[in-house]
Amino acid sequence: MSFLKTKGFKYIKNLIIGVGAAVVLIGALFKLESLPGASIMLTIGLSVEAFIFLFLGIVGPEPDYYWDKLYPGLSDYHSNIAPLTAGDQQDFGTPLHGDVIESQLGGMLTELQGMSKSLGSLQALQEVDFSGTSEQIKSMNNFYAKLNEAMADLSDSLEDTKAYKAEIANLNSNLSGLNNVYGGMLNAMAPFRPQS
Repeated sequence: MSFLKTKGFKYIKNLIIGVGAAVVLIGALFKLESLPGASIMLTIGLSVEAFIFLFLGIVGPEPDYYWDKLYPGLSDYHSNIAPLTAGDQQDFGTPLHGDVIESQLGGMLTELQGMSKSLGSLQALQEVDFSGTSEQIKSMNNFYAKLNEAMADLSDSLEDTKAYKAEIANLNSNLSGLNNVYGGMLNAMAPFRPQS
């Protein structure tokens, strides 16, 4: 690994560029504000900037991609890159026929048609006017509140119905008891009733 690719060198390079840019800006500030020593500061700043451009020209840019790890030699125009897959290589020198292409592509056309329909649906959704949506949401919230009130009233009615049912059952029980007492009294008075 060369020194130019180490983390330490990258840090030093960024430090030189950052400090150099700061010096240039300070020199320009001195010159714009006509502060004492402005010409010297501007000369120093522009000299530092020239050094930075010279430095970057010598060092050169570092690639920002990692394709070279997957396909070594990708950046070389004349390199002979072989796919990383194992197995026999197909001979692409022979012309391909329609049925070979169709068999290799499989359901790609179907997928593209499905994507086209999905994009059409998204476009239709984009064209929908949602301007009245807030009023509809308010209306739905109002409906929901009224529904909650009705459910609470229904729950109260159910409790009242249960209490009424319990009272009716208690009344039936009392009436049965009274009927038994009345029947017992009639039976007890039967010997004293005049017979016709």
